[in-house]
Amino acid sequence: PRKELLNAASRFAPFTAAPRRERTMPRLSTIAFDADDTLWHNERFYQMTQTRFAEMLADYASRDHLAERLLAAERRNLGHYGFGIKGFMLSMIETAIEVTDDRVPASVIRQIIAAGQEMLGHPIELLPHARQTVEALTGAYKLLLITKGDLLDQERKLAQSGLGELFDAVEIVSDKSAGVYRDIFRRHGTVAERVMMVGNSLKSDVLPVLEAGGWAVHVPHDTTWAIEHAEAPVAHPRFRTLPDLGPLPKLVRGL
Repeated sequence: PRKELLNAASRFAPFTAAPRRERTMPRLSTIAFDADDTLWHNERFYQMTQTRFAEMLADYASRDHLAERLLAAERRNLGHYGFGIKGFMLSMIETAIEVTDDRVPASVIRQIIAAGQEMLGHPIELLPHARQTVEALTGAYKLLLITKGDLLDQERKLAQSGLGELFDAVEIVSDKSAGVYRDIFRRHGTVAERVMMVGNSLKSDVLPVLEAGGWAVHVPHDTTWAIEHAEAPVAHPRFRTLPDLGPLPKLVRGL
């Protein structure tokens, strides 16, 4: 019968798939910046003070040995003092006591404290293209400043930088992890997939943001604290690196 023939033909009709929807990445809504050694110089002042520290204790320890002992003290004390100049100063005092077998002169302790206070009052020096780049992104994206360290010192540096008014929000944290970043992004009404983080530290500014699901741009600085060293995730699809902040607006527009 004709009906049966039509039913049989329909079983062998070519299958036409529904159009496949292209998967697209969420549009960037937020650009976040690190502060120290991303927008302004910072580590160079630690290096200068560490050189003075070695001179103070030259009669008790070689420069390399003292540097090793100081770095060990800094690692050990991060959980107690956090990041910043005050913790660095206390670690120098502790190291001086250790390498002199408790015989460090009071005059040396006084010099260490004076060196730390000088660091706390050092004027801010912006890195190349910092202001122009932040200004170029203002208005088109929500801009966040996410920095770790001592609250008072970070607030002082931001005020002296003249960049504070360009940011929609500032977050000063004790450490940077994927969970910390997710919480920050959530507080500011977005998700990691729509955020790009820009910073000089692979360990703090890049790897945890990629883990959270965001974009990360590494802008290396001439000097990087040993504790912040990490391997660059060169194969990650949301990782980029730039020689300085100048090309950042073009990179953002091209994504």
